Amino acid sequence: MRVILADDAVLVREGIARLLAEHGVEVVGQADTGEQLVELVAADPPDVAVIDIRMPPTFTNEGLLAAQAIRDAFPRVGTVVLSQYVDIEYALKLVTGTSERVGYLLKDRVTDLKEFLDVLQRVATGGTVVEPSLVAELVAAPAAPDPLGELTAREREVLVLIAEGKTDRGIANELFVTRKTVEAHVRSILRKLDLPADAGENRRVHAVLAFLAANGSTIHLGRPSDDEDRYGHAGHGATRSV
Repeated sequence: MRVILADDAVLVREGIARLLAEHGVEVVGQADTGEQLVELVAADPPDVAVIDIRMPPTFTNEGLLAAQAIRDAFPRVGTVVLSQYVDIEYALKLVTGTSERVGYLLKDRVTDLKEFLDVLQRVATGGTVVEPSLVAELVAAPAAPDPLGELTAREREVLVLIAEGKTDRGIANELFVTRKTVEAHVRSILRKLDLPADAGENRRVHAVLAFLAANGSTIHLGRPSDDEDRYGHAGHGATRSV
């Protein structure tokens, strides 16, 4: 796999590059600005570009803008945007409108190298990976009217796992139920949300993300807890694979 890294923090960028190289990932370029990143991708498109969302000159959304530019000009290049904390507005801008080769993760996911390598592989091969805590917050947050009001508690759990990119088998393993039970839940969810019953996995992810994006403006996360301040998101313990 060929990767380009974009982060203005040299030590962070070099550290990620070294770890990836030690595990067989070819880092073919490094950039410290969004503009430089787009130039590197144009000169030699990688499989995936890993991008810090905040880079010079304003340290706001330069990484997001670069990811969108790459997506428009080089749709076969995957983009994984890393953020210090969950930003719903930026995340939804990134994932809305596509169900392929895109990822949005909290930056501390990089510390779990096995998980991070899996994310890169999923995105490189056409998958969508969304920060689990973002999906959980969006699905659990109340809305008026609640578009998920008809779903049972178990169907909500399944919906979160669908949005994280889990297959039916993966959901069954996660919830300790049979695959047939999961298939029944999925059919019920698609019916209640008026989604195509014959959608493939990528289309299911896209449908859930589009649904969440349509309701994102009504959702507020509030102030972070002590654990959120320390780690950047709630519930830093065991996470679901994406």
